Amino acid sequence: MCLGDDPTCAAFAEHRLRYRRDMEPERRAFLKSGFVATGGAAALAAGGLSLVSPALAQNSARRLKQTAHYHLPANAETIHWGYFSKSLKPQVEIDSGDFVTIETLTHHANDDAERMVTGDPGAESVFLWTKEKKGVARRGAGPEDSKLGSGGGLGVHICTGPVAIRGAEPGDVLEVRILDVAPRPSANPKFKGLTFGSNAAAWWGYHYNDMLEGRKREVVTIYEVDASGDRDWAKAVYSFPWPGVTDPDGRDHPTIDYPGLPVDHTKTKRTYDVLKGIRVPIRPHFGTMGLAPAEADMVNSIPPSYTGGNIDNWRIGKGATMYYPVAVPGALFSVGDPHASQGDSELCGTAIECSLTGTFQFILHKKADLAGTSLEALDFPMIETSEDWVLSGFSYPNYLKDLGPDAQNAIFQKSSIDLAMRDAFRKMRQFLMHAKGLTEDEAISLMSVAVDFGITQVVDGNWGVHAIVKKAIFSERTA
Repeated sequence: MCLGDDPTCAAFAEHRLRYRRDMEPERRAFLKSGFVATGGAAALAAGGLSLVSPALAQNSARRLKQTAHYHLPANAETIHWGYFSKSLKPQVEIDSGDFVTIETLTHHANDDAERMVTGDPGAESVFLWTKEKKGVARRGAGPEDSKLGSGGGLGVHICTGPVAIRGAEPGDVLEVRILDVAPRPSANPKFKGLTFGSNAAAWWGYHYNDMLEGRKREVVTIYEVDASGDRDWAKAVYSFPWPGVTDPDGRDHPTIDYPGLPVDHTKTKRTYDVLKGIRVPIRPHFGTMGLAPAEADMVNSIPPSYTGGNIDNWRIGKGATMYYPVAVPGALFSVGDPHASQGDSELCGTAIECSLTGTFQFILHKKADLAGTSLEALDFPMIETSEDWVLSGFSYPNYLKDLGPDAQNAIFQKSSIDLAMRDAFRKMRQFLMHAKGLTEDEAISLMSVAVDFGITQVVDGNWGVHAIVKKAIFSERTA
């Protein structure tokens, strides 16, 4: 294959651009630090590039043992569907510094089971649903006897895990490095070498009550991705209006109101000539990734909160590092909602929902070592890339605590961009003052001239605004 060095290649310009991007000095430095991490040192600690100071890295490294690498498949025994819970039994227990390769499945795979389920034993075990048997009965944090099915669909994401980290306690910070992300190939021989994803323009989308001529409808678009990763764009294959589904238990679903509904394509009308000639750049990432919260036992997977969850920020992909405040013993990390690509806002309700496999390294930073560091006051999920720090603001920073006993219902009526923007502003102000030593006036000025605020998502109940600050801004600052 051309690596950007063969001018006769039909895709020479595209390959050359990718080669130049991969060879950027910052990217080379980031990858190098990742290799250093495999020897037990903290990635990105040198040169002030990371939130982890050299002293904190050394303190955390002292606890590292011989690192191990685990593999966690996705199947009916290893996933929990639609909720986080501090009571879940860990699927694997690891030490700080260990690596885990984790398979994740999209909850939209049944939108086209032929392409995304058939022939895949793990996916088939999860999506199994006949009159006699349901592979995963509970889908959501709702009651067992919900009229829609166990769990009520109050939470939709297939989450693999949890992973427990030995020694993790409330007040600690868990650093999660995303070392690799790869598409899960279609197991159907008809589609060898390809991966597929689904985008549902659904009733919970921002657009739904603003359709031209008031013609409300749900439309699913199936996208194709190169499973090898050689092609860094996706293309639409076909779309279809939601046909309404009668599930194997005899319940009717005129809208997409319960996760994993099997679509009968004898009843769909496919449009193949859709988004013709358009290439969608892929940026594989995990929409839902985080730790178990402490405030409730069963927590809907849809609204994000202080321990992470459904943040839906496309920057949470290969090469990024996440920092989470630990709320329960063991931390209990889970990951799911894999995406091939998504734009800021996730406007219509979903991304390109596409099964992925990630490789992660987990580093535990103990509360006793955090004093005087950039992580001392961390009480929200934070993203670090080779170039940026990204802070996640929500309408309610900890909606489970902020909204009282009915929080898991109330959050869907109370979110706003104004509230999320204010939270992102306050978090960035705190970060610039605490971690970078600025005065409040300096922080406010810098935010206005150099920090980018963007809409993360407006579809997850607890709406999100992210704030991005470039690391290069601080290259000459000594304190």
